[in-house]
Amino acid sequence: MRCFYSCLLLLFFSSSAHPQKSTYLFVWSGDDTQKSNDFLAVLDADPASPRYGEAVASVAAPGSPGTPHHTELEMPPGGFVLANAFESGRSMLFDLRQPANPRFVTSFGDLDGYMHPHTYVRLPNGHILATFQYHGGHSPKADAGGLVEFTERGQLIRSNNAIDPAAKGELIRPYSLVVVPELGRVVSTNTAMHYKSEGETRTVQVWRISDLKLLQTLALPPGPRGAEQQNPGEPRVLADGKTVLVHTFSCGLYELNGIDAEKPVIKHRYTFEGDICAVPLRIGHYWVQTLFSVHALAAYDISDLAHIREVSRVTFDEKQNPHWIAADPEGHRIVLNSGEYGDHRLFILNFDTKTGTLTLDERFRDPGSDRPGVTMDGKTWPHGFHGDAYAHGVVFSRGDVTSAVEQPALLRQQASDKPHTVTLTWKPSSSHVAGYNVYRSMTTGGNYVRINTSIVRELTYSDNTVVSGVTYNYVTRAVDDQGHESVFSNETSVFIP
Repeated sequence: MRCFYSCLLLLFFSSSAHPQKSTYLFVWSGDDTQKSNDFLAVLDADPASPRYGEAVASVAAPGSPGTPHHTELEMPPGGFVLANAFESGRSMLFDLRQPANPRFVTSFGDLDGYMHPHTYVRLPNGHILATFQYHGGHSPKADAGGLVEFTERGQLIRSNNAIDPAAKGELIRPYSLVVVPELGRVVSTNTAMHYKSEGETRTVQVWRISDLKLLQTLALPPGPRGAEQQNPGEPRVLADGKTVLVHTFSCGLYELNGIDAEKPVIKHRYTFEGDICAVPLRIGHYWVQTLFSVHALAAYDISDLAHIREVSRVTFDEKQNPHWIAADPEGHRIVLNSGEYGDHRLFILNFDTKTGTLTLDERFRDPGSDRPGVTMDGKTWPHGFHGDAYAHGVVFSRGDVTSAVEQPALLRQQASDKPHTVTLTWKPSSSHVAGYNVYRSMTTGGNYVRINTSIVRELTYSDNTVVSGVTYNYVTRAVDDQGHESVFSNETSVFIP
């Protein structure tokens, strides 16, 4: 007997979530004296605005100061962003759908015994996957942390430890991660945030995303200077969807291949100038690297990994130790700061995605100042704090469709004599959209492929390409008139007998 399956996918889009037409910077900040609350500031980042670079709004995070550190690496489409206060071990969630009225939503701490989150990545199913440095304690002798999947409001989904019996003697402190959907893998790095008391690290780890199983722990080989392998930092996936580049805080760049194979291969590819190199970006075939110890930001052509070459550089004064960078959605503008490690100042640089040329935006400055950049010191912020502050994680706003997507539910399954078919039905968006795209995967939580050939303008879609004996997982996205897509809906699954 052939079967017909119908499922209702409930997608609710918040009427208060509107595309952001202006450009803003969301700046995760702390009091330099660590006496007042941590806060998130909103700066005008529209070059055409008469208030370019000025504060628009700010909101305090409740509780004691916790050392603001990383935010998410880019602003999520849904309008909510996570930020960590690393020393307190807490994650903060902010609602930034209305930039002039930012809201603190909630905070949460340890999850399943895992402590001190560092890097957050959004999964296709809408959940968060994050690295946590410790488990069960946070002393130098504490157990290794791991990866934790949870909802953005802190509900635990699953977790797994980064301890690998095959890597005895290696210090394991999960630092950052990247998801590689095409291969069903996650690559994480290990660097101890408290490295001065815990020591150096040199490993990356490969995980299977479907069950968060740790598959491999790989030690980076030394580079020509002998120490480039120390303290692996940020992994980035290349355009082929398979190759991962890993930067180290000791200024090495490593290529990781074959992460879906039994024996992945990792090799040193480049040594950057200086002793300390912080957060990088990959924009197209360029690698943009903060050169902390030489006070610079540089762009490198990585189209040929055997012959990486520097193509552009902007050098700052010695008070700047570039640490954090983030790009706007188009990759044309980059925000940079030194965090708590240098002069408390924000800069914007323009980036030519065709040539790799970096130029400092001289117009982004305080009113009346003779210096480029916007200081965080000596200001009174809209929420009431006055004093010196430092920025760490900073992201640009984005202007695509924003949405608040609720959990879809498979409501009914009905057998008939019709060919194998799955029909999805959803409720309309309360804001204007042009239509919807439908995605399918045979792996839960990722590897989604669009299956509609043209935009779906109705509230239903039938998939008649399914076969018996297979479980199919579906998600959808709303699409606006410019073709921008919302975040994925939560997933619904159907088994075809």
